[in-house]
Amino acid sequence: MTVTEAARNFSDLVNRVYYRGESTVLTRNGIPVAYLSPAAAAISPAGELARAWTGLPHLDPDDAARFAEELEQARRTLGPVKDPWE
Repeated sequence: MTVTEAARNFSDLVNRVYYRGESTVLTRNGIPVAYLSPAAAAISPAGELARAWTGLPHLDPDDAARFAEELEQARRTLGPVKDPWE
């Protein structure tokens, strides 16, 4: 999209980027001069998760083993999971 078109339709352009997640290359005289993309795309969810993960408490080996046993017992008690689409 040309810079002129972007300026004329700026509100619509921002809405498309924000609500639809579209990205656009802005050009001037056929030369790319800018790239417009959703702000969320610039933030790495995986990177944020990795940073947050290191600060979370972790189970010690005994607690993890007990948790695994409790999950297995719950699975045996509940039986197979039914497909909600059937």
